[in-house]
Amino acid sequence: MASTPGILTEWPWTPLGSFKHIILAPWVIESTYSFIYKGENERDLSNFLIFPFMLWRMLHNQIWISLSRYRTAKGNNRIVDKPIEFDQVDRERNWDDQILFNAMLFYFFNKVLPGGSHFPLWRTDGVILTALLHAGPVEFLYYWLHRALHHHYLYNRYHSHHHSSIATEPITSVIHPFAEHIAYFALFSIPLLTVLFTRTASIAAYAGYITYIDLMNNMGHCNFELIPKWIFTIFPPLKYFMYTPSFHSLHHTQFRTNYSLFMPIYDYIYGTTDKSSDTLYEKSLKRQEELPDVVHLTHLTTPESIYHLRLGFASLASKPHTSKWYLWLMWPVTLWSMMLTWIYGYTFVVERNRFDKLRLQTWAIPKYQIQYRLHLQNESINSLIEEAIIEAEDKGAKVLSLGLLNQGEELNKYGGLYIHRHPQLKVKLVDGSSLAVAVVLNSIPNGTTEVLLRGNLNKVAYAITFALCQKGIQVAVLHGHEYKKLNKSFGSNSQNNLVLSRSYSHKVWLVGDELTEEEQSKAQKETLFMPFSQFPPKKLRKDCFYHTTPAMGTPKSLENVDSCENWLPRRVMSAWRIAGIVHVLEGWEEHECGYTMSSVDKVWEASLKHGFQPLKFPTQAKFLV
Repeated sequence: MASTPGILTEWPWTPLGSFKHIILAPWVIESTYSFIYKGENERDLSNFLIFPFMLWRMLHNQIWISLSRYRTAKGNNRIVDKPIEFDQVDRERNWDDQILFNAMLFYFFNKVLPGGSHFPLWRTDGVILTALLHAGPVEFLYYWLHRALHHHYLYNRYHSHHHSSIATEPITSVIHPFAEHIAYFALFSIPLLTVLFTRTASIAAYAGYITYIDLMNNMGHCNFELIPKWIFTIFPPLKYFMYTPSFHSLHHTQFRTNYSLFMPIYDYIYGTTDKSSDTLYEKSLKRQEELPDVVHLTHLTTPESIYHLRLGFASLASKPHTSKWYLWLMWPVTLWSMMLTWIYGYTFVVERNRFDKLRLQTWAIPKYQIQYRLHLQNESINSLIEEAIIEAEDKGAKVLSLGLLNQGEELNKYGGLYIHRHPQLKVKLVDGSSLAVAVVLNSIPNGTTEVLLRGNLNKVAYAITFALCQKGIQVAVLHGHEYKKLNKSFGSNSQNNLVLSRSYSHKVWLVGDELTEEEQSKAQKETLFMPFSQFPPKKLRKDCFYHTTPAMGTPKSLENVDSCENWLPRRVMSAWRIAGIVHVLEGWEEHECGYTMSSVDKVWEASLKHGFQPLKFPTQAKFLV
């Protein structure tokens, strides 16, 4: 929102929220019906293609979003280093409003304007006229409109909303108040209306012109330089007729330079070109890939999780991972993405963060949760993890933390397999189990005297059970084989606090993987389920409490946080990921993986010292659904 919002700031369909797309339904239905049932001579292809063209524009923008986020996370050719936070994501989540607006106007003009329908596919004269009108009056008028928008009166009421984003993303280009988009459409309609009234309009002219505008807008705000220098070497005058991402980026950092739309010639004519334009361009081209200090290795979970990654849909990535009904409509795209990850088969960078002077990156294995459950996939997954470890070492990373199922006992013995294969590793492997144990122990409500342990037993479960028994808290299990395993491991150290029970009446349940629906149904009202596993249990009981998986709140000094880690809330990080960061900050030189663990108290105190905060567990005043 602008600092002093003016009239027509809000979009008319803002009250509709996520149902705003329904405004196009009557137009789309009528257009489709007419095209199918009218005679061949009466069909209007130009009208029918408005909706598919709108979908193409959305896909085009999304491709740029994903590409930009991937490239800026890697760091090569990145222009601006300033962080992107959740407020920017929230401000820019309605980037498709202008596409809806344009589609409505196209439908309207198609119906009411003489000659506004039944366009041919191609007319050479119309295409040339469109290009000339854009290069002439559109670029010239936009330059002066843009300068006017930087006058304090209009800037405070409108344009400051756009300039709230210093580190831009492709969709930043269309984040303006409604009134600005009215002005922009009026400006860009000069070529469109001219070819319409001169009877030279064509589908190619309209679709090509709008796609060109989208392309240049996205490129100018992508925050990485991609225009090679040899283009300007071959044809030096091109620098006056085509801007670069770094050229426009200076407008967002300096504000009162580089006003031009896509052709910098008017900035050169009127003396508003930023003096550092050429320097920044060359500097960005030479910028190398960023080398991380800490790598967190995660993986895809469900087929739809690709949309919840930072490289996917920004609005979904900025919220905890939950199923969305409309993603079922995208199954063809989902299937295509699964095939792409299968073919690509390499670990990829998901996001980057900065914590004090530490450079943090998250990498993802292109494997899904179900593949980790298949023994036939173990060799393939271990190979990918091993390659990621070697790559992290080659890039100078100090620590690599193993997230989610990348540290399974059956898969790689909690990461110990890689230490055995590479005893001279300089990068330290951290499975984060000690901090996960510490988080669970410090999240159990004060005054708790007994807990029920459910789910598969793993390294974390053993450590939690042992620590609770040492504290005098009774740990109950329901199955004899679990009792025997735990009792054999602890011996007399359990101090008789490990018990075999047949009751489900415990108010606190420590749960791992494989907690069944039947078991949840037997829990008493207001039972607190506390996961010690990587994945949360399915929330079936509205009358019970569900804690998050082991996690902590992040300090404010952690920068560039604009997405959620799987199902965790904003600015909350899993214990396994935090453990890797703390390992570097403390300068610990040993690995924390395999069947060994660091001191739980030492890791907990170090995490608190560096600003990570315990999460408030739910009170009985409010159920977590």
